[in-house]
Amino acid sequence: MESLALHSLSTTSFSLSSRTSLHRRSKPITKSSQPSVFPSSSIPTLRTPVNPISFDALPNRPKPLLSPIRAAASLNANDPPSQTTTSPPLPQGAKLFPLFLSVSIGLIVRFIVPKPIEITPQAWQLLSIFLSTIAGLVLSPLPVGAWAFIGLTTSIVTRTLPFASAFSAFTNEVIWLIVISFFFARGFVKTGLGDRIATYFVKCLGKSTLGLSYGLTLSEALIAPAMPSTTARAGGVFLPIIKSLSLSAGSRPGDSSSKKLGSYLIQSQFQSAGNSSALFLTAAAQNLLCLKLAEELGIIISNPWVSWFKAASVPALVSLLLTPLILYKLYPPETKDTPDAPAMAAKKLENMGPVTRNEWVMIGTMILAVTLWVCGEKFGIPSVVAAMIGLSILLLLGVLDWNDCLSEKSAWDTLAWFAVLVGMAGQLTNLGIVSWMSGCVAKFLQSFSLSWPAAFGVLQASYFFIHYLFASQTGHVGALYSAFLAMHLAAGVPGILAALALAYNTNLFGAITHIIAVVRPLSTMEPDM
Repeated sequence: MESLALHSLSTTSFSLSSRTSLHRRSKPITKSSQPSVFPSSSIPTLRTPVNPISFDALPNRPKPLLSPIRAAASLNANDPPSQTTTSPPLPQGAKLFPLFLSVSIGLIVRFIVPKPIEITPQAWQLLSIFLSTIAGLVLSPLPVGAWAFIGLTTSIVTRTLPFASAFSAFTNEVIWLIVISFFFARGFVKTGLGDRIATYFVKCLGKSTLGLSYGLTLSEALIAPAMPSTTARAGGVFLPIIKSLSLSAGSRPGDSSSKKLGSYLIQSQFQSAGNSSALFLTAAAQNLLCLKLAEELGIIISNPWVSWFKAASVPALVSLLLTPLILYKLYPPETKDTPDAPAMAAKKLENMGPVTRNEWVMIGTMILAVTLWVCGEKFGIPSVVAAMIGLSILLLLGVLDWNDCLSEKSAWDTLAWFAVLVGMAGQLTNLGIVSWMSGCVAKFLQSFSLSWPAAFGVLQASYFFIHYLFASQTGHVGALYSAFLAMHLAAGVPGILAALALAYNTNLFGAITHIIAVVRPLSTMEPDM
């Protein structure tokens, strides 16, 4: 879901997980039966204006060591016994200190902080459970899904919520749209369509490093409206290409050569991904969730896909066009010219062969889905139903099979923990907690005699920089979007302006918490052979 695939790169496959503190739960999406990215055996030379860079053969990766259990299982009866080194057992269960802090926050709110008179005991108790759950998302005493389930269980055991209310968000159509978006992403990667599109752009624009960056950025924006996951686009399509180009140019991890090409391409792609996600309503699943939460507070945006695009188009397109150039000046690559990259791309396209049947099916399905997302309101087809139709076509025509869906663990994990979070937030709204909090903040801002534009700036900045505490954009939305929107409304900010600005910021703040570590993938990964 989030752009953090740029920071959680595996050495053997490209993970679609989000940031490491929160998203070590998903299975990597890998392509089957696809040619390797830009084969090194036929790669010519990428040159700088001063010295040419030759392409050396990459060393063979050493075979991974088998675990003691697998090693024992691989021996037959006649094999001599071999010595294996047993690694120390990994710690099991919750991490004690984060667990203590997370639980303590809820207990302090429940039993020590005085309950406001206008708040019911049920609402105050739910708030304490919710805050403890949010603290666990930040501190990670357990994987996020497990911790959310414990929070859900606590709300039922303490009779804070009845079972039906606690599980009400599992029927939320936006959450199911997020789940289906993971399956669409798998279709792009499995068929190789995303890889093919990106390679076409490299072939057309890749004669210089700056052109290469623009090719990758524009291709990412092109597939964004039909692939509603930043992490899926980054990890499944673009990181393999960037990694191969960088290693082929001698831009290797762990030394100064990473600045030749790889660091700049990673930085540019990472910073541009938020702009692509903000440009289209369906480019990131959290966008749809923002509008759904806004509807619950009475902010309804007619023809949402078109309205979203109209409001976002100018700033997002300008940012997409300027970001690679600005980074080229601020974070310049040592390799300025890549005249042979188009030839590399052409060779790769030749190896891929003509567009396959499954790719054509994927193209047609995505055109249908995007068309229904744009015009579905006229036909009475909700966005989630359009996505269900698209997934059904992919299953019927064999582009995806049900095992593909079952193996997409990140989708089912997201369904579990995100439904818990959204459900609790919705119940807090129903019980009056959100309106009480927004009223308190509005009074505080009024004490400074702030006009609504000034209050708008303060609240937007607060929402933006609070993301330093979160490792998930969707988690941030589920926890804080409703509360901050209610604060905007209480401060007199126009509803549609507040709702859309918070939603756009949800995409943009994804780049702030890992800016320093953005080159980590190319500084830590091993050559992929």
